[in-house]
Amino acid sequence: MRRGAKIGIITGVSVAVLAGGGYGAYSLVGGSDDSDASKAPKPRTVVAEPPSAEQAAAGAKDFLAAWAAGDIAKAAALTDDPAAATAALTDFKDKVKPSGLTLVPSGPATPAAFASATGTPSPTAAAKPPASGTPTTPAATGAPTDTESSPPGPTGVLLGFKAKAEFEGTNKAWDYNGFLSVVKMSDNTPSVHWAPSVIHPHLGPNEVISTQPVFSPPSNVVDRNNKPLQGASITQALLTTLQDNARKILQSDPTKDQSDAGSGVVITDAAGKGTTDKLFTIVEPKPAKPFKVTIDNTVQAAAEKAMADLGGKQGSIVAIEPSTGQVLAFANAPATGQNRAFTGLLAPGSTMKIVTSAALLEAGVNTDTVVACPAKSSNPQAIPNSFTEVYPNNTLQQDFMISCNTAFIDQGLASLKGGTLSATAKDVFGVGLEWKTGLPNTDGRVPDAGSNKDEQAMQSIGQGKVQMNPLAIASVTATVQSGEFKQPILVAELPQQKAARNLAPDVAGKLRSMMAATAKDGTAKTAMAGISDNAGAKTGSAEVTGMATTNSWFTAYRGNIAVAAEVQAGGHGADAAGPAVAAVIKAAGNR
Repeated sequence: MRRGAKIGIITGVSVAVLAGGGYGAYSLVGGSDDSDASKAPKPRTVVAEPPSAEQAAAGAKDFLAAWAAGDIAKAAALTDDPAAATAALTDFKDKVKPSGLTLVPSGPATPAAFASATGTPSPTAAAKPPASGTPTTPAATGAPTDTESSPPGPTGVLLGFKAKAEFEGTNKAWDYNGFLSVVKMSDNTPSVHWAPSVIHPHLGPNEVISTQPVFSPPSNVVDRNNKPLQGASITQALLTTLQDNARKILQSDPTKDQSDAGSGVVITDAAGKGTTDKLFTIVEPKPAKPFKVTIDNTVQAAAEKAMADLGGKQGSIVAIEPSTGQVLAFANAPATGQNRAFTGLLAPGSTMKIVTSAALLEAGVNTDTVVACPAKSSNPQAIPNSFTEVYPNNTLQQDFMISCNTAFIDQGLASLKGGTLSATAKDVFGVGLEWKTGLPNTDGRVPDAGSNKDEQAMQSIGQGKVQMNPLAIASVTATVQSGEFKQPILVAELPQQKAARNLAPDVAGKLRSMMAATAKDGTAKTAMAGISDNAGAKTGSAEVTGMATTNSWFTAYRGNIAVAAEVQAGGHGADAAGPAVAAVIKAAGNR
């Protein structure tokens, strides 16, 4: 849970004003100043003047007494936003479920004390609730809270209180220091200025406080072989995120064993994202078992070394087990910073031709169909090949082996509609299904090209608006190897998205033969030397605007492992990414 500045405990007070409509209707009906409308009570609004110390103390005391007694309607009526207060206090009663609640005023408080309670390092303008007589700003409506850049608003008196919550089944009590601000209303009465932090100083907008199952931290983290997990790219921050995400997903599954769970009061993001803020443990959980991930230490070590061997270039690599979708390794260069293996988005170059080939094969083009490889493509903004030779009698498989851009562009324009690549990527390879791997990830983007022939041409060779990362390309390769998309995961029990359909067996077989030929006699031959049995590969070089050297991409499989890598400004696919992928496959042995 991000403990940044909390939207004002009293920094958000808005002054309501009546609209001046209705004058025309008055003149038509011939009413008078003594009409019922003029006698109606005016709505209570917050005024700029602060309440006296005595008024503030009385307002806080009455509010806390009503809340502690469970009289939510009365407590909410004693605030400047009864509707919001009713909803929040009801949620606290229903979701935290205290069996008893004691709330005792503790007198005036300081902005520094409130800042400390919220976890804010210092009472900055964005976080600090003003003391008595200090101008506030309308932060509750989303306006800035910087008092130097916002106009003066109503003022309030900041007060503290002691909270004690009791729970059934335990003698433990939850004690914490609370804060609220009291403002003055237009009828000269005090009201508690409502903000989520009145419930608890850590509670902010779009957050939920509740009692939930809690678990002990794992005694240790182990790889798939029950050995202590290793890997410089698997930082503590990523590991903490993985543990939190896995628990949230698994705890929501009623079929999962919850016998080790205790219970506690926690704050979570309303959308279920972010880190859980654990406030109080009601029932202690049982000692935790080791947290087991799908990583294989041997493969991970090879991936880490492959990235370290890039000589300072940026890159990333992912290895996946095709039969299960489990991630065997991932590594980044540099090891710290962005997990580009999962969240980077780059043009994948000719590794995208695996998806394009799948679409062409499904459209009736065969591996032995003659698909000419001319010097330039036929789309409106003709694209030249990366080499000068022309091959008018090449087959589709030969074009794949030499990675002929013009052949794939021309045949794609002739055989495929503009949205076919996007549909194939999603329906067969699962790209765009919002995977839940356990870590933040982006599973690739292949937008619908529509009727734009130039964009369709670029997408067929992994350029244009197509964006991928090694996680996505390794998954594409794993899908070819197994014939079925298995969503990548880092914890074995996590649920996996399913693609709309599998590759037809004959299409999967033809793709494997094309990749096998590329590994043996095509552009991947040098990198794949010594890796032959049940193996296939595809190279990729992606041009990037403003960069003189292309990004290097390479993906390959052997047996039950599929690996993909990218190296920024690494040149041709076989130059930098190829050796990295080959090193990992060799280290993995025969799986």
